[in-house]
Amino acid sequence: MKIAIIGAGMAGLSCAKRLREGGHEVTLHDKGRGPGGRMSTRRMEVDGETVRFDHGAQYFTARDTGFKEQVSAWHAAGIVAPWKAGGDDAWVGTPGMNAPIRAMAEELGVRFSHRVESIAKHDGAWRLEGEGIEPASYDAAIIAVPAEQAAPLLAPHRADWSDLAAGTVSDPCWTLMLAFDQRVAHQADAVRDAGPIGWAARDSAKPERETGERWVVQADPRWSAEHLEDSTEEVSTLLLREFASAIGQDLPVITASSAHRWRFAKSGRAGAGKLWDEDLRLGACGDWLIAPRVEAAFMSGRALAEAILSRDCQT
Repeated sequence: MKIAIIGAGMAGLSCAKRLREGGHEVTLHDKGRGPGGRMSTRRMEVDGETVRFDHGAQYFTARDTGFKEQVSAWHAAGIVAPWKAGGDDAWVGTPGMNAPIRAMAEELGVRFSHRVESIAKHDGAWRLEGEGIEPASYDAAIIAVPAEQAAPLLAPHRADWSDLAAGTVSDPCWTLMLAFDQRVAHQADAVRDAGPIGWAARDSAKPERETGERWVVQADPRWSAEHLEDSTEEVSTLLLREFASAIGQDLPVITASSAHRWRFAKSGRAGAGKLWDEDLRLGACGDWLIAPRVEAAFMSGRALAEAILSRDCQT
């Protein structure tokens, strides 16, 4: 089949890769300007040099057999490495968290800056409508975006799926990226669950990062929700104060800082694995269907692809 996938995060990419292996023609559309999604890496200028911050997912785990095999392949290719500060089974992309996503996107030829606003069926074929979308017809359509964005795309075609997505609410997260002129006087490279701070990490201590002292500070979901509409300046001031309090130390001179608001940071758990309607040839995948983990997104995308490929074996 000729298949359109809306969303080129881990779920959409893992689904596309398996479908391509099974002989299908897959086109991926993503509204972003480049690869990453919630595994994004932010570039900033610090003292005249460009450095990276992992301002989304800080690490991922690999427990599922299929995902372990994929992570092993990434490790052999030099695009992921273990990171003990995140835990005994924590992995990070190298030289930035988005490295695995970037590699998959390049292999699959993702069409970025394609904002799909609706999908519709005409004469038995799916068509996409939205910004940057060229006219094309597809035999099947797959929605691989966060639940809140999936709901309106699914509503005209499967109201029950749309309701499931709308009811699977993501937690927001305010993230503060900080560069300092010298090392922060804190022995550990990570801080967890310290008041309003859900997670803070010495980003520069991860494998294959640029030199310098850089931290990523992420507020917990409750604090982020309470301050969701605050300005970046207000959030930066508040989180900086909470970070200093959490480590109990005066902070060095800040050489660069930036705050980012993730409205859909940590997905809910719908408990469905994947969604596929053979009659409509419509599907959905994403971490929101399983659990808020990178691994879950991979598993959901792969499960949907396998469902479609098993259909091929029966016809």
